[in-house]
Amino acid sequence: MATSSPPIRTLSGFKSGVSSPLYLLESLLEPLVMVFVLWGVFINAENRIPMSIFVTSIILFSITFPSGAKIRKGFFKICRDVIVEWLLLASLVLAFAYITRYITLYSEELILIWLIATPVAQIIALQILKLVSPKLIEWQGPPQNTVIIGLNEQALLLAKNLDSDTYQRINILGFFDDRASDRLPVNQEYPLLGTLTQLSDYLKTELVHKMYIALPMSSHPRILKLLDDLKDTTASIYFVPDIFVTDLIQGRVSSVNGIPVVSVCETPFTGTDGFIKRTADLLFSFVILILISPVLLIIAMLVKVTSPGPIIFKQRRYGLDGQEILVYKFRSMTVCEDDGKVTQATKNDMRITPLGAFLRKTSLDELPQFINVLQGRMSVVGPRPHAVAHNEQYRKLIKGYMIRHKVKPGITGWAQVNGFRGETDTLEKMEQRVHYDLEYLRNWSPRLDMLIVAKTIWLTIVGQDSAF
Repeated sequence: MATSSPPIRTLSGFKSGVSSPLYLLESLLEPLVMVFVLWGVFINAENRIPMSIFVTSIILFSITFPSGAKIRKGFFKICRDVIVEWLLLASLVLAFAYITRYITLYSEELILIWLIATPVAQIIALQILKLVSPKLIEWQGPPQNTVIIGLNEQALLLAKNLDSDTYQRINILGFFDDRASDRLPVNQEYPLLGTLTQLSDYLKTELVHKMYIALPMSSHPRILKLLDDLKDTTASIYFVPDIFVTDLIQGRVSSVNGIPVVSVCETPFTGTDGFIKRTADLLFSFVILILISPVLLIIAMLVKVTSPGPIIFKQRRYGLDGQEILVYKFRSMTVCEDDGKVTQATKNDMRITPLGAFLRKTSLDELPQFINVLQGRMSVVGPRPHAVAHNEQYRKLIKGYMIRHKVKPGITGWAQVNGFRGETDTLEKMEQRVHYDLEYLRNWSPRLDMLIVAKTIWLTIVGQDSAF
């Protein structure tokens, strides 16, 4: 299952902000509509915006901005995405307001009006933007004539991405490359305009707005000479190093005291995103622990009286940056393995107690991990932590396995809601789990976290394998 609004990606995992005014407008539209509807409801009813509502609107805007790209979808898909995202967000807001008793400050009528009016207004706003988007794109100016220097797989992928950019008018004129035609990849879409030595003459006769240099970094002297030759052109020049063809995790450009650097593998939870993630974890886990405290007490008593051993099973797992942490679970087996060799539980495993079988099937044994979230060892959503022994085994077998530890492990995750939970009895299953974990790191957003939580709850309610 794909997220409803994945982030913009270029080449292989490199994130970049889109400077198109249309994209920026769409990113702002839904969050602003949500805030303005909330303000409008209270201004109409009370002729003021209460401070609690003003703070709430800031939090909601921070969580939902930037909103996902929707205007290229059909009307019914727009409605579906808006309603599903709104139901999830509104449910979390109402649950928090109920627990903190803030909900008693406002009438049920005002709350109901806001709940109904917000998605309706968002759908209307998106439809209006969709109708006027062709004109907005035209106002950006004429199509940007573009040439790509270097004809290779990276350059073809770049051309495809530029062609599919619905927020800008890009006209790809073709490629320049010095190699003979029999050494070039198959290309039937764009013409080969000439060699690098012919580029200067071409620029004198043709209007070119943008040039992308997609030569391999091994061609460093040739690139420097090319850049020197291009100083006489007015075209914008972009360099696309072949490092971007690798499997980047949260790739982005930044600087260290003015020196540009490119992140190849980075956690998504830096700066404001890290604050949002941690705040959401604290609020959600605190509310959940209050709500399930009677359930925790009952399960603890049942574990104690139905089999000998501790109530809580503490197992060493790898956490953030591969550091060992202790993860809590209700004991569901007759053994508490946590040494250099840990045997995964299997179907009909004789070590599982009758109560443990029920706890594992419903994932109730995982509930104490909300305490781990409060401690800061885990997150509500993230890659599931594996036993240390399993980590040492699979890090040697699966490429990129340890990258999943760039973030805190989660109680539920993208892999789990896509069917990869529980026993991983084959290497292929573990590879698929790691694949989804890395996709989560590449595409993280607050909306993706909310989607995973919602799907986890849904899978548990409908009685399928729980996603915890």
